[in-house]
Amino acid sequence: MSSTELLRREWTAFRRPGRLISLAVAALSVIALGLLFAGGATSSCDGPCPAVPTTADGSVVSDTFWFRHQDLGRDGVITVRMTSMTGTITYPPPGHDQIVSGLVPWAKSGIIVKDGTRQGSRYAALAMTGGHGVRFQHDYEHDVAGSAGSVSEQSPRWLRLTRSGDTITGSESADGRQWHVVGTAELTGLPDTVQVGLFATSPGDLTLRRTGLGGAIEEVRFTQAVGVFDNVSVEGGAGRWDSGSVGEMNHTDWEKFHNASGVVEKDGVVTVSGAGDIGPIGEGGARAVEKTLPGLMIALIIVLVVAARYGARTARAARQVIAVRAAVVGAATFVTGLVAAGVVVPVGVAVMEDPTPVPLLTGLRVIAGVAAALALCAVLSYGLGVWLRRGWAAILAGLALAGLPYAVTAVPLLPDGVAEWLLRLTPAAGFAVKQTMVEHPQVIAHYAPSAGFFPLPGWAGFAVLCAYTALVLWLAASSGSPESARKPLREPLPGSSG
Repeated sequence: MSSTELLRREWTAFRRPGRLISLAVAALSVIALGLLFAGGATSSCDGPCPAVPTTADGSVVSDTFWFRHQDLGRDGVITVRMTSMTGTITYPPPGHDQIVSGLVPWAKSGIIVKDGTRQGSRYAALAMTGGHGVRFQHDYEHDVAGSAGSVSEQSPRWLRLTRSGDTITGSESADGRQWHVVGTAELTGLPDTVQVGLFATSPGDLTLRRTGLGGAIEEVRFTQAVGVFDNVSVEGGAGRWDSGSVGEMNHTDWEKFHNASGVVEKDGVVTVSGAGDIGPIGEGGARAVEKTLPGLMIALIIVLVVAARYGARTARAARQVIAVRAAVVGAATFVTGLVAAGVVVPVGVAVMEDPTPVPLLTGLRVIAGVAAALALCAVLSYGLGVWLRRGWAAILAGLALAGLPYAVTAVPLLPDGVAEWLLRLTPAAGFAVKQTMVEHPQVIAHYAPSAGFFPLPGWAGFAVLCAYTALVLWLAASSGSPESARKPLREPLPGSSG
């Protein structure tokens, strides 16, 4: 029998109504639950949500801060002495807000050169941070460490940014005389006139509330940073200062009734306060995509059961037949996953009206990755059925290897460390292909499986799943009987359970 005839025969044998209905239910569960969750996660903004800042290459970023600025030509220098950096954190217990003094580690205040005041435009900044000393950052992704420590009137920090064409150099000094270069950035294409000045910003304070068996749910609280400067000088600037927020600000109760973000100047001392952040967005649409795929857990269980039973009922075959049947199982499941994810991801994200866009290539990668991972899990479960020759044993093994690890790590049930190891060592690691969250050291976020972050990159997690599948198929093929290649397929007659 030729390979084509064998493939046609095995596909005809596989497509029993019970199996096809089960795969259809798997696809519908992904679509229905995804759209249901997406419908319950629509935007809660008062009116249209503000557009999320994007860079020239389409990357989604955070770019919100208070900016005291003036024009700067192609060559110029800004120098300041920073004498203080303080902040506030809002804790909302039941009934009233509690305000405490403090800075989150990545609160920033310092000096910045920026291509205008549009969110997402190119920039280079030299800033004091709440917990990481002096940092030179540019174009959202790049971060260079300067000296460690904090700032005070007794231990001030001198900061300087020098522009020479498209080159921005950040330097720091303890006394204003001896300078140390922290970093240099090439901002190709800067216009002749840019904005230069003082800024302050502070991302939300992230705390984790314990739940389940040690899992964690993140809670984010409003924060504000305040920087105090004197000895402010600008060479090559226009001389006239403007002040305003880049992005929306002064909407919280703390800013409205206690301390509005902005600038106060008195006797040569400039105080700048602000909230927000400047940097990449670690989520990158992750939450939007994750909320469209809660039904994937149910679909995974269904395909594991269907494939395991099929493998157990068609055991004792030749290696070639086992390989063809595995291909049929994988192909049918891949199409199931492709249809389900291909519908729910774009439609679900659109229903949510999430202001953080999911790039087209990322969406396509998630759709194809989910289908491929689901297909490999089905092939793995089929191989377990052939190898163990007992449907119930193969189902339990498949659920224990892939279904259970995926289920308990998708929700905040287990401690983050335990969940991460499960997604390194089990076939569930393969679902890292759907990850859209990116870890950035300078971004405060909950990098955990329950928040959509996998410990392995997509290719590595998929490789773990491939390795498990290859091993199980090898064990299944080794258990086959060579002479069974000539025997007809033995399955229950149509109408019986299959």
